[in-house]
Amino acid sequence: MATYKEIFGTNIEVLASDPANPVTGQVWYNSTSNVVKGFALTTAGAWATGGSGNTARSNIGGNGTQTSALAYGGFSTANVANTESYNGASWTEVNDLNTARRVLKGSGADNTSALAFGGYSTALAAQTESWNGTSWSEVADLNTARYSLGAAGIQTSSLAFGGTPSTAVTESWNGTSWTEVNDLNTARTYLAGCGEDNTSALAFGGNLPPETGATESWNGTSWTEDGDLNTARIDFADAGANNTSALASFGTTGSITNVTEEWTGAGSPTTVTFTDS
Repeated sequence: MATYKEIFGTNIEVLASDPANPVTGQVWYNSTSNVVKGFALTTAGAWATGGSGNTARSNIGGNGTQTSALAYGGFSTANVANTESYNGASWTEVNDLNTARRVLKGSGADNTSALAFGGYSTALAAQTESWNGTSWSEVADLNTARYSLGAAGIQTSSLAFGGTPSTAVTESWNGTSWTEVNDLNTARTYLAGCGEDNTSALAFGGNLPPETGATESWNGTSWTEDGDLNTARIDFADAGANNTSALASFGTTGSITNVTEEWTGAGSPTTVTFTDS
C-alpha cells in the first residue's frame, strides 16, 4: 500500500494544535488530540450579496432567519437605537429601541418577535426590551448588567450567558423575568451562542484572555464541556438551531480570519469554507 508521502511527496505535519489559518488541501496530525485532520473546500454553501442596511454600524444586535430578520442598536459615531427589519430582499427602518446601546445581544425566531438585552449605553446595561413586530417595550432587566455576552432562544424562552466584565453567569428568560441558573464552566467575554430556546443551547469561543475555542452544551439545567473550536477566536458570527447544529464564521484570532466551522453534535467542529457568489 502506498504511503501518504509516496502519493503527495511530503509527510503529514505533526502539530501540537490546529493551525489558525489552514489552506485547502492541508493535512496535519494533532498530537494533543491524537487526531489526523484536514482542511478542504466544500460546495455545501456559499455567501451571496443581499440588500444593504440603512444605517452603517458595528457592535449590533440581531435575530431571525435569512428571510425574516431584525437588526438593532450598535455603534455608528455614537451608540444608536435604530432598528431595521429584513424581508429576505431589503432592510426597512422601523421603531427604535428605547435605550441606545452597543454590544448587546438578542434572541427571536423572526422579525415579528424578539428580545434585546444587555449591552453598553453610558454604562453597563441590564435593560431588556421585547419586540412585538411593531415596537419595543421595556420589560424586566437582566440580574447581571453586561455586554458582549452569548445568547440563545426566542422572545419567550431565552438564555443569556457570559459577557463583560468576564463572567460565567447564566440567566434564563421565561417570557416575564430572568432567573439565574447554573454558570458556564469557563467565564469569558465576546463569546458566541445559539439555540432554539432556554432548554438547548451552545456556547463557543470568546476571550479569557487569550482567545479560546472552548465549547459548552446546555441541556436545560447545566453546561457540559464539549469539543473545542479548531480556531480559537472572538468577534465572530454565530448561527444555529440548537446544541447539535451550529456555525462559527470569521472573527479575530490574533489576526482576522475567514474560517468557518460547522458543529453537528458531540465531538469537534468541522472546518469548512464558503466562496463568494
